[in-house]
This record gives sequence, C-alpha cells and structure tokens, in this order.
Amino acid sequence: MICNLCPRKCNAQRTSSQASGFCKCNSEMKVAKIAPHLWEEPCISGKNGCGAVFFSGCTLKCVYCQNFEISHENNGKFITPQELSEKLLELENSGVHTIEFVSAAQYVDKLIETLSIYKPKVPLIYNSSGFENIETLKKLEGYIDVYLPDFKYSDDELARRLSNCNNYTQVTTNAIGEMVRQCDSLSFDDDGIIQKGVIIRHLVLPSHTKNSINVLNIIKQNFGDNVLLSLMGQYIPFGRANEHPDINRKITKREYNKVLDHLVELGLDGFAQDLKSANKSYIPSWDY
Repeated sequence: MICNLCPRKCNAQRTSSQASGFCKCNSEMKVAKIAPHLWEEPCISGKNGCGAVFFSGCTLKCVYCQNFEISHENNGKFITPQELSEKLLELENSGVHTIEFVSAAQYVDKLIETLSIYKPKVPLIYNSSGFENIETLKKLEGYIDVYLPDFKYSDDELARRLSNCNNYTQVTTNAIGEMVRQCDSLSFDDDGIIQKGVIIRHLVLPSHTKNSINVLNIIKQNFGDNVLLSLMGQYIPFGRANEHPDINRKITKREYNKVLDHLVELGLDGFAQDLKSANKSYIPSWDY
C-alpha cells in the first residue's frame, strides 16, 4: 500500500516486509494488548470495564509517552482482521460496556475490514492522539460511535519539540471538528455509559500550564457544549522525558489546580482526574 493515512502524508510504501513511513509500521495490523480496561472515564468503563485494543506504533512520537515500548518501538504481535473480529466478540461477551481502539490511525483500513466482518453491539470508541487526517476519519463514519481524541498542544513549537510534529494545533482542531460532525450530540444509556459523542482529553504537562490554558480556550471557542473535556493529571516522566528538564518530573498540585480553575471558569463539562492517578500501577503491562 502507498500510505497517506495520517496528516504527515508520507506517501510511504508499506508492504508485509517493508515499513518506510514515519510510523515504521508495515501493511499488516499489529497489536500489543487486547483486554478489559477498568480505568477510563466513568462513562466509558462503567463497572465492567472497557474492552481495549492497543495497537502498535503511532503517528506521533511523544518523548514522554507512557506506552513508549509499543508506540515508539512498535512491539506487539501481528493479527488479521478475521482474528481481531473474533477477539472483539470475546470482549463483547465478557460483559464490557464499550470497546476502544487505541492509536489505530496507521491501521484504519484494516480496522474497517475487521468491523465489516463483525461489528460489536456495544459502543465503539476511537482513542486518538488527535493528530488525524480528515479524509481518514471520514472512512470511519458509521463504524465509530464515540471519538476520544487528545488535544495535547496549543503551542506548535512545544509540539515540535516533544512530539516531532510541526502543525499539531490546527490539524487537531480540524480533525476534532470532523469527529464532532460525525457525532454531533452526546448521548448516554440509563447506566450513564456513553453511546455517542466526543470526549476530548488533555494531559497537563509540568512547566506548561500556559499551553494547557490555551488548549482549553481553543476547545471552548471551537466546540463549546458539543463535547466533554477530560482533564488528566496522570503525567509521569517516561520514555525520553529525562532529556527535557522542563518535563522530567510530575506536575504539582498548584499547576494542576491552575488549569482546573480555568476549566471551571470556562464552564466546560466533563471529568478531572485526581492527582493520585499519576501512578505506574495504572499503566497496562504489555504481554502481547
């Protein structure tokens, strides 16, 4: 395949034996873990958890990624669409409330092939870095019920330095606009489990509360009450964060509360993590 799935538009030749694009993924689908996951937002996990499919590789290269060994090093196992469809049925039968595809942008065509074989009856969630190609997102219309994008940066220089991305802010704003177009209203079942809509996550980085405050301003200005906001305080230095002194520590309570106060001032609805979530015990183990 000639790949232009993500906004980098590498025009890369991807075959079963060749991975020449930015993500360094070949044409076969690869996953690191498929299992119930209990620690997502309450409306996603409920009491039984969310069935999570963690894909290998990523179209960003965040130096602090807590999933570094799968996002940067592409560790995992190859799986066919038929095999994944069978795993989705197993997850559904286990009683999970939702099923979530984590960092699947580089495998969207294979994901659609999977869901054409079997589409679970529980809400399907596309968990994304936010850095997405609109044309690729359009392929997912009708397959995805809930979009769960990150909005990491309002500062493109910060995005370049920490995620190797030159145009993150505008690309992500446009991509989330497409997600909102597809899922233009938030809906929940009687148990409070989300059925349709967009939840935007923002991870507060140490030393960069201005970046976070401006991200919240962009979300409010562009999407208002059409989305939920999930403010995350779980940052722990991972990967190559030790090469960047400004982010080589956890966030402080003062930093987090400064951003949280601004969220309240803007009237954005959603969720806010407790700072106790900055704990390695919440990070999945990669058993492939």
